Amino acid sequence: MSATGAASATRADRVLGWVERTGNRLPEPFVLFLGLFVLVALVSTLGAVLGVSVTVPGSDDAVPVRGLFTAEGLTWLTTNLGANFIGFPPLLTVLTILLAIGVAERSGLLSAVIRLLFHSAPRWALPYVVGVVGVTASVMSDTAFVVVPPLAAMVFRAAGRHPVAGLLGGFAAVGAGYSTSFVVTSLDALFAGITTAVAQVLPDPGTPVTPVSNYFFNLVSAAVLTVITGLVITRVLEPRLERTGVPREQVVDEDDAAPAEGGGEADGTADLSSRERRAVGAAALAGVLVAVLMLVAVLLPGSPWRGEGGGYLPESPLLDSIVFIVFVLFLVPGLVYGRVSGSLTSSADVPRFMQGAIRDLAPFIALAFVLGNFVALFTWSGVGTWLAVEGAAGLEAIGLTGFPAVLAFVLLASLLNLVIISGSSLWTLMAAVFVPLFALLGFEPAFTQGAFRVGDSATQILTPLNPYMVVLLTMLRRYEPGAGLGSVISRMLPFTLAFWPAWVAVLTLFYVTGTPMGPGAGVRLG
Repeated sequence: MSATGAASATRADRVLGWVERTGNRLPEPFVLFLGLFVLVALVSTLGAVLGVSVTVPGSDDAVPVRGLFTAEGLTWLTTNLGANFIGFPPLLTVLTILLAIGVAERSGLLSAVIRLLFHSAPRWALPYVVGVVGVTASVMSDTAFVVVPPLAAMVFRAAGRHPVAGLLGGFAAVGAGYSTSFVVTSLDALFAGITTAVAQVLPDPGTPVTPVSNYFFNLVSAAVLTVITGLVITRVLEPRLERTGVPREQVVDEDDAAPAEGGGEADGTADLSSRERRAVGAAALAGVLVAVLMLVAVLLPGSPWRGEGGGYLPESPLLDSIVFIVFVLFLVPGLVYGRVSGSLTSSADVPRFMQGAIRDLAPFIALAFVLGNFVALFTWSGVGTWLAVEGAAGLEAIGLTGFPAVLAFVLLASLLNLVIISGSSLWTLMAAVFVPLFALLGFEPAFTQGAFRVGDSATQILTPLNPYMVVLLTMLRRYEPGAGLGSVISRMLPFTLAFWPAWVAVLTLFYVTGTPMGPGAGVRLG
């Protein structure tokens, strides 16, 4: 290695070391938000003592800041502690949807669909299939980080392509595309719940945010990220591995094993048995029949799912039924697949699958206790409103309004994502200030949420604080025993450098054209 290369490597090591040390100093999200709760409690009490108030643009009345450590505040806390937790909007949607996803995942349906997509793709299209599967696999939540990369490596090897390219490409697609998907996921419900909760601090909170409020934006984003994943694998990663890494013919020859889900084959082969194929076909047919039935029900004249005037946008019982629709479209195919494949042998298996999904969500449920109370205090005290109004005034004073302010927000989210990798924690933290702030600047909450998605995912495949980086490194060392975190990060960097500007370009396109972010969810208020 040249002196310049060594110096560059040393500088990179110092930067990554600083990121790791800084992130390690951050407390666990539960403790972090507990500390923020105390901070808001102190700030709100000081504001109440000083008589601070704020007038929201468009309103004639000043809103006083209320302090937690006052008689009124303490009474509010003791009488609403449980309600703040149970009423945390993401719990309502995420828990419900995950019950159905738990059945679809643990019956083996999701894994079988992924394996079928991989196995049926021609050799040249494999990188793009990795993009489709990786981006869409966020429906499986964090499980996707463990399932997709080894499956992609195995299929690449079978097709005579470099398995490490499949492994790393699969991880990049799952990680950098985690905030978007071709289908509605529990993350959409989670983000929508948080956005709705914090938007209530304004007299005009904008169009209600639902799990499909970013669906149009997600569809375009997922398509773009899919193509970019395929291009980066084909034109950057795989050629570089052939030049500087372990050539594919010299890759350590170990058995590729993918985690078996439910009815999945234990030997880890990407191909499906004839019984699994029949089960996938039956599940697909069941899903289509359910979708057609729902479509007929909502399109009938006089349908109770129509809104005022007979339409569906911007508000209607149909949009309020999104959680139910997603629940049924995962549950029914999951049940059918389980029965046909044999992974679901009795009615007792259904609640067992659901219980497994809830167990996986237990850390979030515990975190939701402090998140719910933090958001509730932020709203009740008026601190959130005060920060939003003063922040908007500050941005206007320095001339940073409109889309430049949005781009600065995306960049900030990308940087914070290096040290706070939990999307729900980061969005709760940022949404409390930026959703009301950008609403005052004229942006719909759904648009602000979409902008956050860009910054939230594009950089998480670069940070050593992502626990799945270690999992990926373990997988990589099966092929390259001498690989380290630097090997992973240097190979992830081209994906981030391609994903970030492309995703920002998609956001810019929606902003410039005024294209709705989702059904009934525009870019600008009013």
